[in-house]
Amino acid sequence: MAKNLGIILFFLATVALENAFAQINSRDELLRKEIRESGQARIIIKNPGQEKINELSRNVSVTAVRDDIVSITISPLTADWFISQNLDYEIVEKTDAKSVITAENAKGAMAWDKYPTYTQYDSIMRSFASLYPDNCLLDTIGTSIKGKLVLVLKISDNVKVDEDEPETFYSSTIHGDETGGFILMLHLADYMLKNYATNSRVRNLVDNLEIWINPLANPDGTYRTGNTISSPTRYNSNGYDLNRNFPDPETPNTVVQKETTDMVKFMRDHHFVISVNFHAGVEVVNYPWDRWYRRHPDDNWFFYISRKYADTVHIYSVPGYMTYLENGVTDGYDWYKVNGGRQDFMTWELQGREVTIELDYNYITPAASLNSLWQYNWHSLLGYLENARFGIHGVIKDAHSGMPVKAKVFIYGHDKDSSHVYSDQKTGRFVRLIAPGSWDLTLTAKGYVEKKVKDVIVTEGQATELTVEMEPLFNPVDTANTPVPVLYPNPAGDYIKIVMPHHQIGDVNIKIFSSAGIKLLDFDTITQEDIPLRIDLDGFSGGVYTLTVFNLNSGISNTGRFVVVHRE
Repeated sequence: MAKNLGIILFFLATVALENAFAQINSRDELLRKEIRESGQARIIIKNPGQEKINELSRNVSVTAVRDDIVSITISPLTADWFISQNLDYEIVEKTDAKSVITAENAKGAMAWDKYPTYTQYDSIMRSFASLYPDNCLLDTIGTSIKGKLVLVLKISDNVKVDEDEPETFYSSTIHGDETGGFILMLHLADYMLKNYATNSRVRNLVDNLEIWINPLANPDGTYRTGNTISSPTRYNSNGYDLNRNFPDPETPNTVVQKETTDMVKFMRDHHFVISVNFHAGVEVVNYPWDRWYRRHPDDNWFFYISRKYADTVHIYSVPGYMTYLENGVTDGYDWYKVNGGRQDFMTWELQGREVTIELDYNYITPAASLNSLWQYNWHSLLGYLENARFGIHGVIKDAHSGMPVKAKVFIYGHDKDSSHVYSDQKTGRFVRLIAPGSWDLTLTAKGYVEKKVKDVIVTEGQATELTVEMEPLFNPVDTANTPVPVLYPNPAGDYIKIVMPHHQIGDVNIKIFSSAGIKLLDFDTITQEDIPLRIDLDGFSGGVYTLTVFNLNSGISNTGRFVVVHRE
């Protein structure tokens, strides 16, 4: 009897195991089927812990982390890897396409309570430029893989002139199935152009800024199946998540897509002072950093402008809207890690200031909710642009010729992680958005004596205007093809400067040793071509010192010696 019972139990266990494998295989096949038919599949898993979430984020599109649930979108490119992880998951039912009501014509779409076809969208964007030629210019950032135009509007007072004004950038729907921001941006452009003559707040923005609006960054994803929005996907037509596709120091081998290349070029050309990337999936304002645990040097300022956006939303929205995480605000990494995001690229690589605003828990905002989305957000949209008019606004000139100077504007003891800014080569103008307080600026430029501007007062809601003149180096150090670092003045007093050879440009480590071999300084920094690196020598007594420069990327090392004169 015992033997028979054992056989029965073994048989039942085998059947249960086979059923479990069958269920897993069946679920994986359902996942693959959904991806084949829809271009993607949304799934949820239980929170596996921060380390696993970070691994997932490097390989698939993590879209949200809420309580104990992680939301993920799987593309044709990532399905095999995800399935290989053997995670327990649930496929999320696809959004009902009936919520996407398509307008009969462009005029009907401009009531902003329906979705346009792609051709209607193109017509609407062209009509803005045609109806408001003094204030609106239509341009293209590039084209999608399938040849659709990635359109952008410039709105300003003298729109055909490249004026000496701060440039701002609103961009939406880099994920093609996050559609609410697409219509919100069209509505905003329409509102600003119609009300320029009668609304003083709008007029002040248009007269003092260059406002760029890109309603649809991923047209192939939104209009995946043709001219109407019927089965949009997060990804571009090659299956890539474009908001995980920007150059990133932690993911250097990313296969950069055409849409990303075009967007990077466009952003480099314009040097936007402040910008927003609009999304959906939750309701929160997300600020840098997304990829690092450490805080941005201007973390307090980022939190302030994000808090202001969400708090203004709360005045005009129904209770509960945009209250996720810290009542509608979060640091990106505190939420979940993202590599290759546009927000961090804009802020790190281009010294801009960008946040990501998630507008709706629904990825595809129902047409019936589009006007509510506008009512909740439009005051905040104007208020966010106004931030570009505050902080420190300066012009840097040659002290003798009055010509503009391109200089690095840096705040010692504050700036790091590329939080400094540069003045414009054509105009000499710079904008340093920063929290209220008293700040000491250091300006460095090729061929000029370093300039310090102390006690620059920044007041909330105001612009501090500066004009700074820099003295040229009449007898500059000859830096042509120098094979080793040039140290000057030598003998030195309060400081020493180093002109780096070409092979020591970039990330370097600096060490200084006394004549007895005692290490006195050891720090990492970033060097720039033809801009001397200054090292303060406070606390150094008279004597001979050895300085080493070690390139953190190439491993090349150079050594030099300098003398510090005795100081009483």
